[in-house]
This record gives sequence, structure tokens and C-alpha cells, in this order.
Amino acid sequence: MFEIENTLSFNSDRLVDGAEYDYITRTSLNQGILQTTGFVNEENINPAGTWSLGLLQMDFFYRNKPWYAGQFVRKIVPKITIPENAILFFQTLLNLQKPILLQVLVRYVDETFRNTKIHLPQMQDGNIDFDFMESFIRELEEERIRELSAYLTVSGLSDATLTEREKLALQNFDTLEWQEFRMGDLFDRVSTAKLPYKAADLPKEATAEKPLPCLTSSFMNQGLNYYAPKENATVLKHVISIPSNSDVYRAYYQSHDFTVLSDAYAIRWNLNDREISAQEYLFMVACINQVTDLPIYSYKNKLGGWNVVQDKYIMLPVRDGAPDYAAMQDFISAVQKLVIKDVVKYAEDKINATKKVVKNKDEYKTNEDKSFLSVAESADYKEIPR
Repeated sequence: MFEIENTLSFNSDRLVDGAEYDYITRTSLNQGILQTTGFVNEENINPAGTWSLGLLQMDFFYRNKPWYAGQFVRKIVPKITIPENAILFFQTLLNLQKPILLQVLVRYVDETFRNTKIHLPQMQDGNIDFDFMESFIRELEEERIRELSAYLTVSGLSDATLTEREKLALQNFDTLEWQEFRMGDLFDRVSTAKLPYKAADLPKEATAEKPLPCLTSSFMNQGLNYYAPKENATVLKHVISIPSNSDVYRAYYQSHDFTVLSDAYAIRWNLNDREISAQEYLFMVACINQVTDLPIYSYKNKLGGWNVVQDKYIMLPVRDGAPDYAAMQDFISAVQKLVIKDVVKYAEDKINATKKVVKNKDEYKTNEDKSFLSVAESADYKEIPR
């Protein structure tokens, strides 16, 4: 069903201004896109309608525009015609093979990929049931859009209109006065109870017995990829998490309950015993992640934890010698609205499109009383060699 091919790579120093092409690397961040570029050369272009496979985390990403590749990136080319609305279905199936590919050396990835088998829904005549895939994906999209719409309403983000203060925060950002602050003067490390669990023994999804997200040094999902019982755990919220042993250094603001498992820790604002808002924490996270020498301590050099970080300095906007909390608050609030504006429009467009489909006699829903979600488990699947 697919072919796996090498890509002709080049370093990022050859990129040029432009947005016609994506430059894809082996990272999992931003769907593998390091940056966009204009035309570099003809022979290195990979076509749209393929998947990239980064040989670091073995993540598959569908490429909807032509792209160039860095090192250690494979190209996955479909041998069949896949309808547009079934692409996400196949992307999920491809990424389900990630655990298998991570177990083999890079030189065996191609052979392992070609010999791996996937299960697909089939029609009574034995052909692949693309109609089911498309309808299933549409049903999921409808469900997510409804949830998104409800979230935007409850959170007050459905109105993305900037206030006068927020407009001024954007206009005056370049004129802000900045000052260095020692991390240890701004934050305290939060003490947490040591948990008697290993990450490999914990579930990757919440369960009734293990509902509490656990922090590790991973940069995926803000470091929260395992779940543990709440009993005997230190439950944290409204703090910043920092890895102490990671190949990717990222600080994150944690707005929901979690606990620390390993190779990471949490810090809380402590200057003048002042409580700060979520927006102010988000601003400071961005400032922490701008400290250029922190990543050199991670992974191979072992970050050394708070003993090292507390003596690092970050830049913050100031007014009268103190952190300018109002500037941070208004700036992040404005940025959130600017970012969410496109999301609000996307949700509205999707909702309106769905209403039109329903009005036109349920173009893709043939039975109002039967959800494709409910029949997924009963679908007839056939194993087809990749």
C-alpha cells in the first residue's frame, strides 16, 4: 500500500526566504516543520500528498505542500489513491506502527515498515471501505468542533476582539524597558513526594485508579505522558515545570493538576509573595525558554536541576524597577486572542458547513439514529500487507 523512500537532504543554511515549501527535519515538534522556505532546487523537492517519517521519534506527518528534508527523514508514498477525508484515518494507522519501528535500528526501518501489516475496514466485495473512513473522520470532526465551540464559550474566548489595553500592549511592546532577574530570586522550587513508580509501568491514558498526570522530562504533551494514583502524590497546579534530564529543553506552564514523577521539577513564583496570573506565568515561560545556555546542560551534560537553574538570569519587562505585571498580562491576553481568532473562525466555518450538510438531507449521514462511532467496533476489517 505504501513505499518508503530515502530523501535527498541538505542543511538549513541553504534555505531562502519564502513559504512555498516546508523544510522537514526528524523532530516531532511542529509536525516536523523547522521552517518554510522558497525554492532551493528541483531535485530535492518531495511532492505533496506524501508522509514524512522522522527517524528520531518515528512520527508520521502528512505533507499537504511540497517539502524539502533535512537528515534522517524518510518519505512515505501511497501506492493507492486515498480520498482527502480518509487521510487522517491512514495517518492514525501509520502512527500506530511507531512502537514497532522504535524497536529496530535505523538501517532496518525500511524493511520493517514494508513487512508490517495494518487492518483496514472493507466492503462486502472485499475492497477498502473508504466511505466508512471518510464518514468516521467527519463524525469525529463534528464531535471535536462541538467540544471546541463549548470551550470557547465557557472560557470567554469566543469573542476575540482586543480591548484598548491589549491593543496598547501590542503597540508598545518594542518600547518596554527590560531588566535581568536571577531565577532564584523570582521562583522557589516546589518540594514533591517521591513516587514509587517507573514510567514504563504506568498507563499512558487516565484511568479511574490512576487519574493524575505525571511529569517527566519529555517535551511531548508538556511532559505529561503517564498517569498515577493521587494517593501519596503531591498534587500541583499553576506552576512552571522544568526538565532536569532531557534531549529537548522546554519549560511549560502547568494549568491543571499533575504530579512530578522523574527527571523534572516544578517552580512557583515567590517574589514579594505575590500571586500571579496564568497569562503572567505564560509570559515568564517564554522568557525562561529564551535563556540560550540552559539546553547545553540537558541530557548528555545533565542539567543539574534547580541548583544550576536558580543562578541563571532571565529578562523581564519592568516599571519602576519591578516586574511590569500589567504589561505581561495584557500582552499575553492580546496574543491569545489573536491566536484564537483563527480558531474561532475555523470553528464557525465548520459549524456552518455542518449545518448545510444536515439541511441537505444529511449528505454523508445515511442514518440519523446510527452513529459511525457506535459501529466502528463492528466494522468488518481485513488485514492487508503494507
